[in-house]
Amino acid sequence: MSTVIEISDGAAARIRALAAEKGTPGGGLRLGVKGGGCSGLSYHVDWAGEPARLDQVVERDGARVFVDPKSARFLAGTVVDWQQTLMQTGFVFRNPNVKSSCGCGDSFTI
Repeated sequence: MSTVIEISDGAAARIRALAAEKGTPGGGLRLGVKGGGCSGLSYHVDWAGEPARLDQVVERDGARVFVDPKSARFLAGTVVDWQQTLMQTGFVFRNPNVKSSCGCGDSFTI
């Protein structure tokens, strides 16, 4: 199976820190896409102690991201990054499939 996403160095460091904080070394960031938001689709991010049976598991330097099969087609080629600025702190998704997004950046159209 081809890799759906890439994990940046910054995102990998943050995911490893979350795993340590939560005490789930086999856990990872669950990244998905769901209907909703002002542009039609939005990202869904959660923590999971382990991958679901059909999840694609992407790993970089011990950091794991789990992607369900339905979301994988919307996330192909996406780079997961961690951003910490004066205005925003959190995961950022650079998704080459996005045709337009809303002003808040939380929802998008493919």
